[in-house]
Order: sequence, then C-alpha cells, then structure tokens
Amino acid sequence: MKTQSTLRALGLFLITASPAFAADVVAERLLAYQSEGATDDFSAKRGREMWVEKFSQPNGKKARSCSGCHTDDPTAVGKHLRTGKRIEPLAPSVNPERLSNARDIEKWFKRNCKWTVGRECLPQEKGDILTYLRSL
Repeated sequence: MKTQSTLRALGLFLITASPAFAADVVAERLLAYQSEGATDDFSAKRGREMWVEKFSQPNGKKARSCSGCHTDDPTAVGKHLRTGKRIEPLAPSVNPERLSNARDIEKWFKRNCKWTVGRECLPQEKGDILTYLRSL
C-alpha cells in the first residue's frame, strides 16, 4: 500500500510533467480518491460489478442499480427510471464531454449514489466505477 505523501508526490510529478495527464480529469480524481482513503488499486471489474448490482431500497421500493438508468452498456443512451429523461452515454469513448469536469463528477456521484445505493459512495467505489467507465 502506498502512503498518502507518496501518492501526492507522484500525482504532482505526473501532473506537472505531462500536459496530457493534467487534462485528464479522471486521472486527477483517481489520485484524489487514493488520498481520500481508497485502500486498493482501482478495478474496472469491481466497477462493472457495482454498476449492475441491485441495491435494495427502503419502504419496499424496487431495487435500483446504475444500469437501471444508464443501461448495462454505458456507451448507450439511457433513460431515468422516474422521470423518463434521456441520459447521454457515460463512457468518454463515445461521449467525450462525460467525465471532463471534476465538479460535475462529484455532483453526480453524490446525487446518484444517494439515490441508488442509499448513501454516498466510498472513494474506492468511485475510483472503481471511473476506472470501469474509462475502460470502455
């Protein structure tokens, strides 16, 4: 396991050494999640598993999953379960606008994790999901 100071130093080096990396918001978020307490390397496999996992809801409401609105394939257009609103693909490979703003990433994680999982996602979970989305 890497220490937080080592991760920060590595992150600072990579960001200042590579303009391409500095523009990679996902990479910056992953470093932030490591410093916030993620305890393992991030895994696209775990991210995929969380993506399709059905989380039970209080008061007998139907279980929810990320894939419920975003579909099993994040490269496809989704639809919000409650409102029916169109949701553009989350995979940056088909929608370069996605995952390009750190503030939006955090806003949507906070909102969607509470609605789907019933709590805020842990740094490890966020990192796994971003790793999964970036792998597509």
